[in-house]
Amino acid sequence: QVQLVESGGGLVQPGESLRLSCAASGFAFAFSSYVMSWYRQAPGKERELVAGFTGVGGTTNYADSVKGRFTISRDNVKNTVFLQMDSLKPEDTAVYYCNAINPRRQTYWGQGTQVTVSS
Repeated sequence: QVQLVESGGGLVQPGESLRLSCAASGFAFAFSSYVMSWYRQAPGKERELVAGFTGVGGTTNYADSVKGRFTISRDNVKNTVFLQMDSLKPEDTAVYYCNAINPRRQTYWGQGTQVTVSS
């Protein structure tokens, strides 16, 4: 059974940093073959892509609103994907979700982790 478990969310002040982690388990294919991404959903808004790998290689893409502040990375040995978030702003407040797509184009989601940026 596929599981994506996010962690690392919390309450921080503007300008501070957080590092989110997404631990994957139960995958039918090697973790390295999954396209991994982070999405977020703020209250009253649609879920949006924050950062992701465009394929199974190292190429990444970011939402314009987070470019230069967020960095996605992955550890294919530990089956984990990370989102380093620096210079956080109140508008980054949302529930952050981990997303995985396998070679058969099947999609999986984590349960989400809350990030709140407030002074």
